Amino acid sequence: MKNLKTIALALLVAFGTTVATAQNKKINVEKSKINWVGKKLTGEHSGTITFKEGTLVFTKNKLKGGTFTVDMTSINTTDLTGDYKKNLDGHLKADDFFGVDKHPTAKLDFKLISDNGDGTYNVTADLTIKGITKPITFPITVKGNTAIAKLNVDRTKYDIKYKSKNFFENLGDNVINDEFELTVNLQF
Repeated sequence: MKNLKTIALALLVAFGTTVATAQNKKINVEKSKINWVGKKLTGEHSGTITFKEGTLVFTKNKLKGGTFTVDMTSINTTDLTGDYKKNLDGHLKADDFFGVDKHPTAKLDFKLISDNGDGTYNVTADLTIKGITKPITFPITVKGNTAIAKLNVDRTKYDIKYKSKNFFENLGDNVINDEFELTVNLQF
């Protein structure tokens, strides 16, 4: 019986140590930001999207995981005003682009993380947009209670083909680049 108590105590200590070293850090959704840039032959547009929630997982101060939910209904164009802004915001939320009525959120789940040292990592994650999940790889830098990542997303992988030269002919200078850029600044 004494050995059984010793084993149970050892397991409890080991389990407690494992739990104590893994930390889930929720992001501050008000302070964390996603900036986007979409380019076309004749210029570009930029804006923001907000998080619904997100968590980074650390073990011994090393990034080990993460999961995020983005509020796609919050798509906001910042380089336009008035009716131009209203029209672009509405078009980006429509089925031609992100279809936010049917797909109000997008998700990102870290799957593989390689530590490059000095707070930088390469992450392979599953990105879900419009109910379609595809892998994406990107760098992320963690310093203190912040993390910064830059992602290039090929929209056509998520059935967003509007004015893509890979799907439509004779677009002239109306072509929209297939990739859009995200700069993510996380505060936790």
